[in-house]
Amino acid sequence: MRGEFLDVDGARIYYYAAGTRGAGEPIVFLHGFPTSGHLWSEVVPLLPAGHRVVVLDLLGYGRSDRPLGRRVDVRAHAGRVVQVLDELRVARCCLVGHGIGGGIALSIAVRHPQRVSHLGLIDSVAFDQWPTIEGRFARATLPLAQLLPAKALVAMLRWDVMRGYADPARAAHSLDLYLRPFVGPGGRNALIAHVRGLTSGETMDLGPELPSVQTPTAILWGQHDPVIPVAVAKRLQRSIAGSTLDVLPAARHFTPEEAPRQVADVIAKLLAR
Repeated sequence: MRGEFLDVDGARIYYYAAGTRGAGEPIVFLHGFPTSGHLWSEVVPLLPAGHRVVVLDLLGYGRSDRPLGRRVDVRAHAGRVVQVLDELRVARCCLVGHGIGGGIALSIAVRHPQRVSHLGLIDSVAFDQWPTIEGRFARATLPLAQLLPAKALVAMLRWDVMRGYADPARAAHSLDLYLRPFVGPGGRNALIAHVRGLTSGETMDLGPELPSVQTPTAILWGQHDPVIPVAVAKRLQRSIAGSTLDVLPAARHFTPEEAPRQVADVIAKLLAR
């Protein structure tokens, strides 16, 4: 496994590659807010052999550069992901996204269908049913947020994100990693930029286009997801012909961390289609 940076329009995007090249399509993983590529660390070793695996840190997350005025909404992220695929010479891949990463994957599947061989959506944003009430509140209080120290903002975000985990110990460990980019100089501005980007405009536009998606699609959800309800998963399944839906009874929102074996199994079945 190795990690490298790619320059995309003057910003460094971090990724790591794993797996073994073979006859199978590459698998590309996209995380959501406020996580990083670490989200997939327990899923990757469980994937079937013969696939090149690429795990990204989206702009503003993990080891990637901060936004610094660049757009970080769903469509902007999708455009950068396509550029990353070009740089890595990945013509076509199995694209798997969680949360906002799922919305990015949907955007690419609709707007660049030739680039997506298989589509995996895990507790994904979609339609007009996000941001959550908390997300809307966060956007409404942005003027106040700009006056608060970064540590105070991160503490508020940490408290809110914790509810997406069933295991508090796992949550504490992961959030230490995820929230690190938002602490220190420039951290507050980066976090505020991400909150501004929590808009459903792109996923609303994509909604009417989903019946046109011909890509084999697997949808996976935590039954007790408090961030994006299972009703969204069922609506996605109705909208994308031939898609499958698996609901994990013990999982909440951060399914790739809570149930990596089940996630890897669903991806394996998807790749076989």
